[in-house]
Amino acid sequence: MSMEFGLRRNNFFYKIIRIIGQVCFPFIYRLKVEGQEKIPLKGPGIILPKHQFWTDIPLAALAVPRPLSFIAKQELFLYPVIRHFLTALGGVPVDRQKPLKSLDSFRYVEQLLQKGDFIVLFPEGTYYPHSVGEGKHRFIQRILRFEEKMGWNENQKIPFIPVGICYREKKFRTEVKVKIGQPIYSYGKMDGQEFTRRIINDIATLSGLIKTGGTESRIQA
Repeated sequence: MSMEFGLRRNNFFYKIIRIIGQVCFPFIYRLKVEGQEKIPLKGPGIILPKHQFWTDIPLAALAVPRPLSFIAKQELFLYPVIRHFLTALGGVPVDRQKPLKSLDSFRYVEQLLQKGDFIVLFPEGTYYPHSVGEGKHRFIQRILRFEEKMGWNENQKIPFIPVGICYREKKFRTEVKVKIGQPIYSYGKMDGQEFTRRIINDIATLSGLIKTGGTESRIQA
């Protein structure tokens, strides 16, 4: 499926939905955000959150005080009404099984980065409740190549910002802590797999999860 590129994120609609989320989510979650000052006020960036549940998506939007575009699996865009809704909120479909079918989406993301937009990419690729996935490096590798092709200097480097999300079990209004980490920058020719591993390690630490000998355990976040 190819994206309808006549459609773009509608910033007014995005703002309205975000306000609705700010009003409604406190009835379900007690959201605590740390590290918002690490988000650059201008320029492009990649937000890389932990992915445990579907609620990570609106929580990321509430935690980051800038409009976002979200990389999402193309299966979510199959039905026209849902596709229009998600696209207006900044959704960008990607076919994880057949990356060649997502070339238009990759090019669109490059355009967004050139405009100075922020992109949300869940590097684990799917849900890993209470554990940490190995991480998918293909999209990150493509962004690194794009950055290299653009020849941006050190002051123009794209910040890759890991974000931890920790759900604390409560009977009523679960506490969710979102911890925004220090931006990571690429220098020279970076290996996508190695860079992704570093991102995943930071996400695990921020989420209160550590990987030990191929297993996962929880630490105090």
